[in-house]
Amino acid sequence: MALPTTSAADAAALTTRERILGEALDLFAQSGYGGASMRELARRVGIRESSLYNHFSGKAAILEAIVAEHGPASSASRLEEPRYKQLARQPAAFCRQFALDLVEQWSDPREHQFQKVITAERNRVPGIRAKFADQFYAREQRLMTDYFRGFALAGLVSTSDPRETARLFAAGLIYIRLEHYVMGATPSPRPKVIEAIDRYLVFFLSLIGVNSGRDDNKKPRPKGENRGKAAPD
Repeated sequence: MALPTTSAADAAALTTRERILGEALDLFAQSGYGGASMRELARRVGIRESSLYNHFSGKAAILEAIVAEHGPASSASRLEEPRYKQLARQPAAFCRQFALDLVEQWSDPREHQFQKVITAERNRVPGIRAKFADQFYAREQRLMTDYFRGFALAGLVSTSDPRETARLFAAGLIYIRLEHYVMGATPSPRPKVIEAIDRYLVFFLSLIGVNSGRDDNKKPRPKGENRGKAAPD
């Protein structure tokens, strides 16, 4: 779940909790976790400082909530949505949808703030590093592995290790992000990013025996025809 912005136009529609998280992300990105005060956060949200503690026990709890609801966690949450579960027998469509959703996430200025905050604070605040690792590596990778295992068992892809296939898929997307959103002076234009995504998808899907242009609803090959059982993790 991406953290919402807190502009005047939509502030009234946000819950107090959402406003706290949105303003906290801004404040942590600008001042750093150590330099941010609960008093300043309350001022930005427009509530009393004491009222913050009705929602969170302190700054660490706010940062943990940001980690749990933004960045990699929002990506993992998408994988549990019905629109993804409907693609459980369509590997090409699944991979493309996941990649395009990531492009939208990468393009969100809030995502840039989140990455700045988590990079600076994950080693300084007790529990944040473990929380981040759980949300990113454990939850997202577990869900992604489950999809690729399902594709393999249905004879839709060729892989002996769904977990490593999921990791390979994610790794290619991470490099695209680094190239087009992190390393350059400015983010690449969206058409250039989509071109890179499309090129990578054609390559990756060919590695696991999927024609990226084929109908995913095409009858799968019988097991044993260069597909076989998926190896356990």
